[in-house]
Amino acid sequence: MPTAEAPYRLIANEIAAKIKSGELKPGEKLPSTRELAETYAVHMNTASRALSLLHDRELIIGQPGRGTYVAEQPRR
Repeated sequence: MPTAEAPYRLIANEIAAKIKSGELKPGEKLPSTRELAETYAVHMNTASRALSLLHDRELIIGQPGRGTYVAEQPRR
C-alpha cells in the first residue's frame, strides 16, 4: 500500500507549481508561516518545513524582518 506524501511536501509542491506556472511571480511576497499554516490547516512547524524545502530548491528567498519572496528564476 503506498504511503501518503508528507503534508509539508504537498504544500511545497503546490507552491512550487504556482511559481513554475507563473501564478506566483518573481519578487512576489508569499504568505507568512502563520498564514500558510491557517490556509492548509497544519501546524506552523509543517508550514515552516514547506518553506524550508522551497528555499532549498532555490524557489524562494527570505528577507529577515520583511518576509519570504519568490526568487528570480534563471533563464533556461
